[in-house]
Amino acid sequence: MAVDERYAMDYALFNASLETATYGIINPNKSTDYPTTLSIGPSYFESYSTWPDTKFIHGFNLAKNGTAAIESRLATVPLVCRALENGKLAYWELGNEPDLYKTSAQGATRPANWNEQSYVNEWLNGTRAIRAAMEGPCPNLTTDALYKYIAPSFAGTSNSLNPIITWEDGLDTDKDIALISSHNYIGGATQPGVTLQGTLMNHTSTVVSISHQLNESRLLAALPDSKEPNLPFILGETNSLYNEGAPGLSNSFGAALWGLDFNLWCAANNIRRTHMHQGTNYRYASWQPIETNTTVKGTKAPYYGNIAVAAFLGNLTTAATAPAVVNIPLPKEEEAAYAAYVQGSLDRIVVVNMMEYNSSNNYSDAFPRPVQTYDFALPKGCAGTAELQRLMANGSDAVSGITWDGYSYNYELDDGMPVLLGNVTRGETVRVGRDGALRVKVPWSSAVVVRLGCREGC
Repeated sequence: MAVDERYAMDYALFNASLETATYGIINPNKSTDYPTTLSIGPSYFESYSTWPDTKFIHGFNLAKNGTAAIESRLATVPLVCRALENGKLAYWELGNEPDLYKTSAQGATRPANWNEQSYVNEWLNGTRAIRAAMEGPCPNLTTDALYKYIAPSFAGTSNSLNPIITWEDGLDTDKDIALISSHNYIGGATQPGVTLQGTLMNHTSTVVSISHQLNESRLLAALPDSKEPNLPFILGETNSLYNEGAPGLSNSFGAALWGLDFNLWCAANNIRRTHMHQGTNYRYASWQPIETNTTVKGTKAPYYGNIAVAAFLGNLTTAATAPAVVNIPLPKEEEAAYAAYVQGSLDRIVVVNMMEYNSSNNYSDAFPRPVQTYDFALPKGCAGTAELQRLMANGSDAVSGITWDGYSYNYELDDGMPVLLGNVTRGETVRVGRDGALRVKVPWSSAVVVRLGCREGC
């Protein structure tokens, strides 16, 4: 089951007479990647019927809070709730990164004295008004079981509003929050000093970045029971570098390796979900769905990192319980490893080597691609044959020619469907000794999943 999140919410105003789904105007002084003046029409909500078997999170505009904007917000309620009936609704969301409203580079929408209690008051008034407007057209979605939000959806690194204080100030007074949502980006697209090796392909950098969210989740857990609903903590918006990613970094194979490490570190630290942000023409997107004047249609490098994460975690929609993911500490910050336990038994290991190997610079007889050897001591019950699945490309700077377990998902081959390539090594195995010794070789700038045959209880 996929979940799609809409983040045009804090720019979009409803126009009942608009004949197209959207009408946007890009202001290059604010952003060159998306329109900051945006209208949506009635046909916009037809898009919720595009993907079958998909649940959606719909975001309502909170940034624009004048009388006309609030009326616009409430005018969309009948349209969107009818579009999301019959099992299409995951959750609602009101406001995107409201902790930036008084500091945003795209223009402040709140005064400097706007504080946590101000935000909570607006949020409660807004969610109650939306629920009231939903009672007539969609009463089945206003029950306590279904009328649920993700919140507060703060930017994560902003000090403008403190998420802990919002809970203390009564954000969940109505008990309609299902997931505690925070946002995370490991750096900025134009931030000085951002590099592939030092920022993305760097386990320490990932650990430091997510530590902010982990601190939030631990502080929330420490609140009195009456104010902490013990809700799942998620990253409701995340990807590599904010402002839609940087060319040569966010669209490279190195970003796929970063995504594998990043998402598994989150899983190992009880961050229950990560929503990888996407957008047309965005450098960090997993795919480009349409041809534009700047970007061709196709599958992008980060998609392969997502595939590897999904393969390592397994089918979470059919598994009796999700695997327990545990980080395996390694000595270098350019490498990471994780183990997955299924019903208490060790089932698989992944090793991510993030030593930068750029095919454009290094591929030569004088500097062949180095291979790192990793030794693990496993339970004796794991003895036998283990299968290997590799995430590979010619180098960390590659933007094409990437494979997962010998498969390519390039759009040019079969419209993005998996195609098994004949020139890629696949079906490798490795022996686990009777004493549990495992040795696996991993080329620089690549990853491998080791599927073990451990007996139950090992």
